[in-house]
Amino acid sequence: MSMISKAGYERQNIFSGSDYEKTYSYSRAVKVGPQVFLSGTTGYDYSTDTLAAGAAAQTAQLMQNANNALVKAGGSLSDVVRVRMYIAEVDDYDAIMDIFAETFKGISPACTTVQAGLFDPEIKIEMDMDAIVEA
Repeated sequence: MSMISKAGYERQNIFSGSDYEKTYSYSRAVKVGPQVFLSGTTGYDYSTDTLAAGAAAQTAQLMQNANNALVKAGGSLSDVVRVRMYIAEVDDYDAIMDIFAETFKGISPACTTVQAGLFDPEIKIEMDMDAIVEA
């Protein structure tokens, strides 16, 4: 994590340990003041560099990855206010949404879902999120 002061807000770059972050110079999340912007996150287990099998398992791992980044920012998935979801196959929608609904029950963030070609054909789901955490 690095801290940079900007216009009265601290900027905190949060990293998960993914090789992609180092290679392509981006952060898993960036916190500026109380706002947290989470990069597109998939179902990779960054500790083992493996991808979960199937849409439901990838969604569950994705939620764990997102929560880990949000915890580093001082929050959790309960602080999410906006989700953008990119699914590779529309047939996986119900499996993905079952995990989504369980994770965000009672939180109900704004959400957009798009079917999209993802950069790796094994990836079934990618999400980016915005959260507001206590300052």
